Amino acid sequence: MSDQQQFQYPPQPHHPWSHQAVKAATAVAAGGSLLVLSALILAGTVILLTVATPPLIIFSPVLAPAVITACLIVTGFLTSGGFGLAAITVLSWILRYMMGKHPAGADKLDQVRLKLAGKTREMKDRAEQFGQQHFSGQPQHYPSS
Repeated sequence: MSDQQQFQYPPQPHHPWSHQAVKAATAVAAGGSLLVLSALILAGTVILLTVATPPLIIFSPVLAPAVITACLIVTGFLTSGGFGLAAITVLSWILRYMMGKHPAGADKLDQVRLKLAGKTREMKDRAEQFGQQHFSGQPQHYPSS
């Protein structure tokens, strides 16, 4: 036994010559049939391109605007549908929020609402102070921000 065979792991099974010949014949048959199929597809593509080119050139002044128009129409319908879906989603979220079901993001909205209410109260108080000082004849001290 040679050194190379001694250190091979896992040991390679020894197949008879006929088994290897069947494997090779199968590989050649599969590869050959795929090669023939690709050649037929290539030939069909060349023939189709040769036949289709003259009508495409003749009708291109009509086809190009038609394709552009079709693309614009499809884009418009898809955009309209997307905006409609977004509107339904937003209205559904608002309805759930109004019914008290606490949809995702409602806690952030409540925090912002409370913050705005606090700032509004603060500005109202400052405006009242400013109005009282302005009409009472006292020296005006503007609060610093």
